[in-house]
Amino acid sequence: MRALALKQGSAMRIATWNINSVRLRIGLVERFLESHSPDVLCLQEIKCREAEFPSAAFRKLGYHHIALNAQKGYHGVATISRLPLSAIHARSFCEKDDARHVSTQVMAPSGSPFTIHNYYVPAGGDVADREVNPKFAHKLDFLDEMASWSKADRIADGDSILVGDLNVAPLQNDVWSHKALLSVVSHTPAEVERLQAILGAGPWLDAIRHFRPEPERLFTWWSYRSPNWQAADKGRRLDHVWLSRSLQPLLAKMEIVKDARSWERPSDHVPVIVDLTQTS
Repeated sequence: MRALALKQGSAMRIATWNINSVRLRIGLVERFLESHSPDVLCLQEIKCREAEFPSAAFRKLGYHHIALNAQKGYHGVATISRLPLSAIHARSFCEKDDARHVSTQVMAPSGSPFTIHNYYVPAGGDVADREVNPKFAHKLDFLDEMASWSKADRIADGDSILVGDLNVAPLQNDVWSHKALLSVVSHTPAEVERLQAILGAGPWLDAIRHFRPEPERLFTWWSYRSPNWQAADKGRRLDHVWLSRSLQPLLAKMEIVKDARSWERPSDHVPVIVDLTQTS
């Protein structure tokens, strides 16, 4: 694959968002598209079958290209784009067809293709013990398989982007309290080690931390259980954007759209945006 190129001075905007039911929150998605204008939006937890997906609402706003891996009521991922999509593929993990991945080739305005992998990693339940919690065991196995696939198939070679709700906050300042959450699902050593193995297997570049490195605290998720999430600010960085090293020279900007957590009937996750720009 030739290196991704954009027209000089032009930009591409890619966003990821666990929407927690696209039909319930289609109004919020429309608001985000109109206010932030991503070229590509990757959604997780769409929670609907393909026939129920609100494609007409996206097409009305100019997003005519849609790739889905959907199922009834749970999980599901969707990649929506203004730009043509091709080579659409949904991969199953752990011998389960539970709609947690879709990859597409996106054609940049210059004509250069690149690949986007859109993931929804299992949450893992409440108990961080694989012997008593099958959901946690499934999550660990899923992460192991992601690492094996990334390494064996070299999916970070060429121009690739991996986005989604990976359901792991890997760094100490990706959670409100490293000490308090060490035994809490999403920040346990077992999960963190596996996510770091995937990151290294690419090797991938963590675009969010590229712009805002530790020790800054960064969150993309705040629990519904908190009656005043802003005051408590007990968040976690569960949503990620990783780039192959070939795309690092194009990285221009990153934004976590924290305000979206305050919108009416919000998702507990907020969008993350990365801008790519060709400067020379």
